[in-house]
Amino acid sequence: MVRRRADSLQLAVLGLLSEGPLHGYEVRRRLDVQLGIFRALSYGTLYPCLRTLQAEGWVRELSAAADPDRATRRRERVVYEITESGRERLRELLKQAGPAAWDDDAFSVHFALFTRTDPRTRLRILEGRKARLQERVEELTRSIERAREQLDTYTYEYQRHGLETARREVDWIEGLINAEGRRGQQ
Repeated sequence: MVRRRADSLQLAVLGLLSEGPLHGYEVRRRLDVQLGIFRALSYGTLYPCLRTLQAEGWVRELSAAADPDRATRRRERVVYEITESGRERLRELLKQAGPAAWDDDAFSVHFALFTRTDPRTRLRILEGRKARLQERVEELTRSIERAREQLDTYTYEYQRHGLETARREVDWIEGLINAEGRRGQQ
């Protein structure tokens, strides 16, 4: 699970940096704004990720002169930029459509980058996500039915809310799959 989250974070960071150079604070802020799933992301998680990306040659530091806000701060920020091999790595990651891409965190990152993902890969990810959610709906339904008499009102309502949320997401994913199919026919 930790490895999958690290992979998702690398994908998200490479995706952001492919739009242009950013300093660490801005990377963290945009991950929170655009992807929400990293809202509890600490710098103690982000900077090791950036160092790993650097060590792999996928990201490099720019000179301090590349930071447009540097004159208004006492301390210079490190600005990161994606490299050409980083762009290639991003393309490889965007082609991955296996079970790891269907999990909650990974799906959110892949979905945020769908405009850069080829249509067949998008469709495979959406279909995988739908199957995963349908499994969740079945599990939640069985769980609620088995434990209904043992649950207090609030626990029951919370589980029912989880079930309804999963059902709504299945409907949403089905709509996306249908739209993807219509796009493919045009």
